[in-house]
Amino acid sequence: MFVNTDPHIKFIRIWLLLMFCLIILIIFIGGLTRLTDSGLSITEWELIKGIVPPFNNDIWNYYFNEYKKIPEFNEINYNMTIDEFKVIYYWEYGHRLLARLIGLFSIVPLIFFYYNFKSKLSNNYKYLSIFFLICFQGFIGWFMVKSGLSIDTDVSHFRLALHLNVALIILSVIFWFILQTFRINKFFNKINNIFLNFFLFFIFLQITLGALLSGLHGGLIYNTWPDMNGNFLPSDIINQDLNNYNSLNNPSVIQFYHRLISYILLCFLIILNFIFLKFKIDLKSVLILNFAIFFQIFLGILTLITGVKIYYASLHQLGSILVITSFIFIYYKNTN
Repeated sequence: MFVNTDPHIKFIRIWLLLMFCLIILIIFIGGLTRLTDSGLSITEWELIKGIVPPFNNDIWNYYFNEYKKIPEFNEINYNMTIDEFKVIYYWEYGHRLLARLIGLFSIVPLIFFYYNFKSKLSNNYKYLSIFFLICFQGFIGWFMVKSGLSIDTDVSHFRLALHLNVALIILSVIFWFILQTFRINKFFNKINNIFLNFFLFFIFLQITLGALLSGLHGGLIYNTWPDMNGNFLPSDIINQDLNNYNSLNNPSVIQFYHRLISYILLCFLIILNFIFLKFKIDLKSVLILNFAIFFQIFLGILTLITGVKIYYASLHQLGSILVITSFIFIYYKNTN
């Protein structure tokens, strides 16, 4: 890996690295916002108005009264005081404020780059995809919040999974662009691309199942491992539930599949290690992936058996970032 001295590459690399860190930070804060059940505390979509937090009792009472209108307050948090409301408000406020910052940071530096390095970037608009993905993610975020404001006491677990997946796609795109700014030695198609595509599919499927499980609070049941309270299958389902679309609303089924996919990923990892050894490919990248996946499994088990302690659950979500980026690094090195 060598440093490219081209000025425009240096600026873009710094911008991409900062964007990468900001996306990791918002995934972390978003996870904590979810785990603290704070996501519905702000019931309006405020693009400009919500930049400044409440600064007097009248404004606090306004937001608290708006929160009192939704099912989450009326059915779950009806005893909440305004001081308790302020805690969940600030989690969601911080999440939205950081989202606004990321939105600005995804476009303002690009305007500078395209203006000052016209000859280098005049036909290269790929970095604009980051901005458009972030705008789309903002829409998905409100689409998710809106699902918990009228009928349900929580957001749709499907929309929650979509929101997380889009965040990880944005992170993956940024990471891919970062890798392109460095001169990295490659394998050049020593690993079958179909195999890598299936591996990547199951990684995202596992993350999706984890998000669905979180949305259904499914980590609070069957807190044993490797069995599910003494059984291989959950005791509250029948075999037909496993291939029924409606079962995607059943936390027992989702937790079973989440466990099952982790074993499938381990099989993929064993095969990948065998390929690296057979073709004598540099082992550093696969060793990082080995650590990422085994550490993620360990965090998942720890989260489960402790009844979803917030710090373990938050680390488990962050662990998915290490898994994805370490896999994308291998995928990138295998491309032409």
